[in-house]
Amino acid sequence: MQTIITTARQSFVLRKAKAQDLPEVLDIFDGVVAWLVSIGNAQQWGEVPWSTSARQIDRVSEALALPDAWVVETQDGSVCAVIVMGDAMPYVPLAAQPECYVRLLIVKRGQQYKGIGRQLLAFADQQAKEKGIHHLRLDCYAGGNGNLVKFYQSCGYQSTLSFNDEGWSGQVLERNLG
Repeated sequence: MQTIITTARQSFVLRKAKAQDLPEVLDIFDGVVAWLVSIGNAQQWGEVPWSTSARQIDRVSEALALPDAWVVETQDGSVCAVIVMGDAMPYVPLAAQPECYVRLLIVKRGQQYKGIGRQLLAFADQQAKEKGIHHLRLDCYAGGNGNLVKFYQSCGYQSTLSFNDEGWSGQVLERNLG
């Protein structure tokens, strides 16, 4: 299945992730990690490129193998974003109702990709509705300047549980579709 998503700048193809996407997805992580370090926010994902860490390579590979793992391709076929939905992360308490949990959302850095994150969250809404689910949750880094939490709030998510996982400050957010 392929879906077209459109931002103010261009159209992209959203398709199911494949194991072969791993190098490009790790490249996205490496770029975002470098950017986070450059703005003084190394606490979020560390300073080491994920493509050089066996632990992170395994984590991303496992995420891409999940049934609701999707990638966004540019017109030239290169991967520029990923969304993975599934069960809640192990460090997050289970929900009291059926849910769609956004386990991973990452977009390549660059103005040409602006708006893709919001489009992917709208896609998560659509996927949940198609399954008869009206509750979505996700978690994110709550440290730094707080802009990541603010981004999700601007997309209709409300902060619920704050947590600390081995020194990593996190925030669970949820959205009810009505």
